[in-house]
Amino acid sequence: MPQYLLAIDQGTTSSRAIVFSARGLPVARAQQEFKQYFPKDGWVEHDGEDLWLTTLKVCREALQQSGLKASEIAAIGITNQRETTLVWDALSGTPIHPAIVWQDRRTADYCAELKAAGHEAAVAAKTGLLIDPYFSATKLRWILEHVPGARERAERGELRFGTVDSFLLWRLTGGKSHKTDATNASRTSLFNIHSQQWDAELLKLFDIPASLLPEVLDCAADFGCTDASLLGASIPVLGMAGDQQAALIGQACFQPGMVKSTYGTGCFMIQNTGDRPVTSQNRLLTTVGYRLHGKVTYAVEGSIFVAGAAVQWLRDGIKLISHARDTEAMAEQTGDSCGVYLVPAFTGLGAPYWDPKARGAIFGLTRDTGIKEIVTAGLQSVCYQTRDLLEAMRQDGAAAPSALRVDGGMVENNWVMQFLADILGVPVERPEVTETTALGVAYLAGLQAGLYPDLEAIGRHWHRQQRFTPRMAEDHRSKLYAGWLDAVQRVRSEG
Repeated sequence: MPQYLLAIDQGTTSSRAIVFSARGLPVARAQQEFKQYFPKDGWVEHDGEDLWLTTLKVCREALQQSGLKASEIAAIGITNQRETTLVWDALSGTPIHPAIVWQDRRTADYCAELKAAGHEAAVAAKTGLLIDPYFSATKLRWILEHVPGARERAERGELRFGTVDSFLLWRLTGGKSHKTDATNASRTSLFNIHSQQWDAELLKLFDIPASLLPEVLDCAADFGCTDASLLGASIPVLGMAGDQQAALIGQACFQPGMVKSTYGTGCFMIQNTGDRPVTSQNRLLTTVGYRLHGKVTYAVEGSIFVAGAAVQWLRDGIKLISHARDTEAMAEQTGDSCGVYLVPAFTGLGAPYWDPKARGAIFGLTRDTGIKEIVTAGLQSVCYQTRDLLEAMRQDGAAAPSALRVDGGMVENNWVMQFLADILGVPVERPEVTETTALGVAYLAGLQAGLYPDLEAIGRHWHRQQRFTPRMAEDHRSKLYAGWLDAVQRVRSEG
């Protein structure tokens, strides 16, 4: 049996492919950024062809770098930016509109109408989600309403809807497979997380034809095989999960109470809650952590819209830095008490505020404030937002985790990781392999391929690279966080 796995990690700003050994170690990787489109205030779009072509390119490059043939790959796993919505022609596979990205807020008014009409409680009871532009259903409805002829074509069965995983699978299999997994389905606002089915009442509420929807499978399942012409041989696609759930698996958070936090474009903290869904009283989301052999493991999640994107904005938007790596040295020179707060509500605020009309701001500027202080405040904002999530989990009755397992691009910054441990008052653990999103979906594919007997065997591959222990005094921690809460209140639309 082949002993290698190919993970596709299609993210918000780039597409990546990583070849892993059966031991969970990266053998080769390739990455390609693609263009972001912001056609109006609060709108965020991607070109679906960019998503596909960059994915195909990095898969080919990773295979070439590894020196392996496609026939030596046991299976492919796909993980993806969640909630991002595509609708495509069922024959050609061509999208009928640019992908509407998870960050997009164009449906905020429609969501407000639904909430005013009293629908949020029923939607939350079925899906574990709040009514918010973040999720796929209102984006899908927008496409059907605004692309000429789209609704009529959907009713005739000529169109297909999917999150990015489904779209890539469709393209990889030459249009033979229209499927998704339970984690991605659980983020659409159309999937009942209790019955594990597309929900007829939700489809009626959002006015979505059922013919558009993909088949929902376990996270480790037979999703189809790639067209042999694409990579040199046909490879089975055996694993699929939304990026944050894939990271939960890559971090081996298999026991209830374990928590991971991923720092990519946004930041997402997920706590494993076991075989029962836990309803948050503090506006966190109840979601599917993973589904294997038909058995659901649930999770509670807090979603932050802007984390690494704040650093990207500092670099590309206002050009205060040339490279993200420069931020660590700047923060070390500045320290943690510069008095500046950057609230990166560029596309509204996520959990626990859920304020789509909030906008970003910088507070505490003085005559001696410079680039270093603003950059440091940008880094700190990610940590403060993480504490917002942890506080919400605590208020829901969750015990403080013994440690927070972290991953994603930002965790390479030691200053950020130490400040995170300090402001949380919780140890932070960085694993040896920080590409845990890709690793998690590789594990799922390997599980289905028979490379791993069970989750316990996968868990034995997790190893800590570094532990950051809190060393900040409690009164200083409280003072800094109080300043953050004040800044957030000032940008809120109802504040």
